[in-house]
Amino acid sequence: MIVWLNGAFGAGKTHTAYELVRRTDGTVLVDPEIAGFGLQRTLPPAMRVDFQELRAWRAGVIEVLHRVEGSGRQQAVVVPMTLVEPDVVEEVHGGLRAAGLDLRHVVLTASPETIRRRLRSRLEGLRRRETWAMRQIDRCVRGLATLEGHRVDTDALGLDAVVEEVAAHVGLPLARPPLPPWRAQVRRLRVAAAVIR
Repeated sequence: MIVWLNGAFGAGKTHTAYELVRRTDGTVLVDPEIAGFGLQRTLPPAMRVDFQELRAWRAGVIEVLHRVEGSGRQQAVVVPMTLVEPDVVEEVHGGLRAAGLDLRHVVLTASPETIRRRLRSRLEGLRRRETWAMRQIDRCVRGLATLEGHRVDTDALGLDAVVEEVAAHVGLPLARPPLPPWRAQVRRLRVAAAVIR
């Protein structure tokens, strides 16, 4: 099974994905953003576009997820990735389903105000990227509103509650409890530092 966590930048996809993997057995995280930034950086600066516009990225995501999920080594592959353009969603999600993969699409939602607050609270080192993310809020909220998928409103939910709702919806049993608050905060900082690109 592929658990695709979609949502605007700042909706909580990455932290939810890492915590879902930590609390379950037999799950792995695959982050398509890594390949996207790699492809983007191979282009000369003046030619760089949103990596989701690159056919190589879309085809690569399908191939990698097919390989990982098709290996049969895990019960679930967790994918935190924002997709809002209908043609990209259709190509990637449609390609995964056409390959016979069990795709569970979960959309983490939040109000624009909540997203702005979360983006402002991120590490200072991420500021330039968060400015870009702030400009994407309206586009993401509009695009996500039209997509099919199980919605989890994260406005009033903490990370543990979001993870528990996602796990229950996709049928993943939780094998480990939430972390104590101080360890959860340390882990959040580690995850945030790990995804600086």
